[in-house]
Amino acid sequence: MLTHDQLQAALDRFGLGELTAAEAAPGWLFGQNVMLSTTRGEYVLRGNPHEGQLERERHAAEVITRRTAVPVPWPYRIEEDTALFGWPYAIMPRLPGVQLADGDVRKALTADDRAGIVTALAECLAALHDVAFEFAGVYDPAVRGFAPAPKPFAEWFGDWTRWWLERCRAASAATTDEDVAWVESVIAEARPGLAEPFSPRLVHADWKEGNAVAERADGRWRISGVFDLAETYLGDGEYDLARAYCEYVLGRPQLAHLYQDTYLALHPPRPGFEARFRHYTLHDRLIIWEYGQRNGVWFRPDQTLRPWAEQFIAIAPTDSP
Repeated sequence: MLTHDQLQAALDRFGLGELTAAEAAPGWLFGQNVMLSTTRGEYVLRGNPHEGQLERERHAAEVITRRTAVPVPWPYRIEEDTALFGWPYAIMPRLPGVQLADGDVRKALTADDRAGIVTALAECLAALHDVAFEFAGVYDPAVRGFAPAPKPFAEWFGDWTRWWLERCRAASAATTDEDVAWVESVIAEARPGLAEPFSPRLVHADWKEGNAVAERADGRWRISGVFDLAETYLGDGEYDLARAYCEYVLGRPQLAHLYQDTYLALHPPRPGFEARFRHYTLHDRLIIWEYGQRNGVWFRPDQTLRPWAEQFIAIAPTDSP
């Protein structure tokens, strides 16, 4: 439990006014965020972080702010001293708009609202990917920035998928030898498509409605804020289609296709998109599968990987060459 005095002390550290209200943020998996209202404005306190999380998020927020028009929390203030809460924390501006992670908000949306938000999410993602970078790679704390991958992209990303596969194997017995062979077949089929030349983009890696806020103005929805930036890296922007696509495709396939078609109209895919997207979607599902297996949530004890994951990647993406 966080006390009023602790929250006020955190605000005082950065001169952000007197605390007038505080509430937990809706819809977050790890419960790391507290919404703060003060005499100076609206803020979010992010605490109890994973190792290196705050530093990676601040760097990503700075890059996005400097190089794109995509709205992200900035300035992103970090206090490394753990004396106040027992862990380091960050405070950032609260972005305007409705919380799309809030179940009550989502229930109140009309079909037209949902379509408008999906379109806005795809357009905002395309705007994030309008800026090219010189290399693919991940955040390196030693250089306090992104560092080039040590291998060509197709090989590097294939190894990354295998890394997640090994974590799945370690988490439970639900990832079988047959599942491993199937994953390898998807990787092999996609390899030529991953080897197609591209300009690296900043990949959010958890791009979905739940990590955004939105506003409606002049009859049109726009994404007014994007957050949860800790997993960002430099790579193929098409990967960012996977997470939200998977959230839509089983229950609302029309939204999945609207989302994908909107993005691909702005960033047309290069050859090999269909096999490549199968790989990206499988990679994304391995992340979800590993967490569920490791924590004993979301999945039935009798489930194995392929029957669950294949339902997401068996549906052919639209507009593929």
